[in-house]
Order: sequence, then structure tokens, then C-alpha cells
Amino acid sequence: MSARREVAIGLGSYALYLAVRRTVWTDRGRARALANARRVADVEHRLGVDVEAAVQRRALRVPGLVYGLNAGYAAGNVALSVGWLLRLYADGDRSFRRERRAAVAAFTGALPLFALFPVAPPRKLDDFVDTMGGEHTGLDHPFLTRWYNPIAAMPSHHMAFAVVTGVGLARRARTRRGRLGWLAYPGAVATVVIATANHFVADVVAGAALGGIARRLTR
Repeated sequence: MSARREVAIGLGSYALYLAVRRTVWTDRGRARALANARRVADVEHRLGVDVEAAVQRRALRVPGLVYGLNAGYAAGNVALSVGWLLRLYADGDRSFRRERRAAVAAFTGALPLFALFPVAPPRKLDDFVDTMGGEHTGLDHPFLTRWYNPIAAMPSHHMAFAVVTGVGLARRARTRRGRLGWLAYPGAVATVVIATANHFVADVVAGAALGGIARRLTR
């Protein structure tokens, strides 16, 4: 396995992501994303699945919990997914390419929707608390917004990666408890992204579906 080739795949995928971000991260794009977020919220309300605000309120009642949730959202999910791939590569594991293909498929598979249907996260709406800070702190700091797309909530990349990584780790678990734990991992990620108001239920469902499709297409 060529390290240069793997780095090129990673950087190329990220370059496509940033290209989409540059396309939509405009005044008009941000206005569209906020309007689309309200549309998603309205559809969920009509379907009776708009549980995000209730989940966040319950989480905020537990002292200190929000800090753990923020850490899980900001770093935990990505660190696990990337770390898992790095470990497989370092070990020369034969399953590395299959797992990497699934991760790349999940990552790039979301880009067309990010471009065509930008969606702001729920924390931008009035009924939610931005647990990670305001405009000049946290995820909306001007420096950070150069490197990620703040209006790419639909589908949830976090959920797509959770499915790809969780299923991959479950298949390698040596015990039944380990398999069940890793299969439950996407559910834990869903709770984190909803409680921190970074994703709607619809984003979570779409992200999980994307992760499942990516695994199936690259198995």
C-alpha cells in the first residue's frame, strides 16, 4: 500500500469538500441554508419526530454533560474514524482498503447534497442552545469556518462515519459484548449530534443511510 497514494486520496477528497464549501458559503448560501433548516424542522414537526429540542433540554439538565457531548462532537467521532484507518494501515491489515473505500464513499457521497441543498444546523434556530459557543467562539469562529462547511448538516457526516466505523469494528470484535457495543456506537453518536443541536433527526437518518450504502457498495 502506497502512503503517497493514500495521502493523495485523502487530500483529494478534502479538496472536493472545500470546493463545495466555497460554492455555498456566501451570503445567499447561508440564507438558503437557514431557510432549508426551517423547512426540515417544519417537516419533522408535521411528522411528529421533532425531538431535538426535548433531547437537548434533558441533556442540559445534567451538570457537566454538555462538555462531554461537545468533546465527542468536535473530536471524538473524527478521531476514532481516522485513528481506526491509520491503525489498519500501520498494521498492513488486508481490510484497510475496503474500510478506506467505505469511508471515502461516505465522505464524498454527501457532497452533491451539500452543494444542492445546504442546511444550517438546528443550533442556528431560535428554539435551540448553541452549546459550542457563538459567532466568535466554538464552531463558528472565522478561522474554523475556513476549514469546514458550517451549512452541511444534511446528511450528517458524523453519522455516516459512525456507521462505517462502528460496523467495521463490530466485525472485528472478539466478544459478543464488543460486537454489540460497536453496533450501538452509531446510536451514541446520534444522541451526541442531536443533544448539541448540530443535526436534525432527518440529518441523522440520512447520514446513517449514507454510511450503510457506502459499506454495501464497497464491501
